[in-house]
Amino acid sequence: MTDDDYRQQHKQRLAYMPWLYGRLKPKHRAWAEPWQQGIQQRLMALETVHLGENCFVAPQAALFAEPGRDIIVGDDCLIAADCVIHGPVRLGQRVSLNHHVSLEGGAAGIDIGDDTRIAAYCTLFAFNHGMDADRRVREQPVSSRGIRIGSDVWIGARAGIVDGVTLGDHAVVGMGAVVTRDVPPWTIVAGNPARPIGRRPGAPPLPSS
Repeated sequence: MTDDDYRQQHKQRLAYMPWLYGRLKPKHRAWAEPWQQGIQQRLMALETVHLGENCFVAPQAALFAEPGRDIIVGDDCLIAADCVIHGPVRLGQRVSLNHHVSLEGGAAGIDIGDDTRIAAYCTLFAFNHGMDADRRVREQPVSSRGIRIGSDVWIGARAGIVDGVTLGDHAVVGMGAVVTRDVPPWTIVAGNPARPIGRRPGAPPLPSS
């Protein structure tokens, strides 16, 4: 095996496990930073994408942002391989999207707060089709209310978030949950449709009624 073989394998490892990017040793950072700069500069030249400092974007990620449907990514964000993002979408700082996450901003957009973690194969769709019986589904009007995700939220693998939902700060969504209604801060939800099953350990007490 050549040094180039090992480097290509390391690039693939980073693409699917981007949290390793911040832990690179200097000898690896020497090639990884120029590699990332090239990927990000090309992406920003082709799409209406704005990337902050110290971000990682896997080359296998697909970001699409027409004018007026911007994708805005804060500092220190990680976007893994096979993510599909269609603006309008805004990521705060230190947001992590694991592989195969899909974000569709619709017309109203998706807004994700700082320090939020979204696990593999999650889907967030900020639009919906009409379902009236007078026409085919493909002919129905499309609505969009937007999705708002707070800060320090953890969304487990294969969870789905539907249009119009707000997740409060520090909320947790269990693996495979389908979230169809708002989730209060510090609340843990699970199931389909998702229901509250508890609160994060050490969460502040609920206000008295």
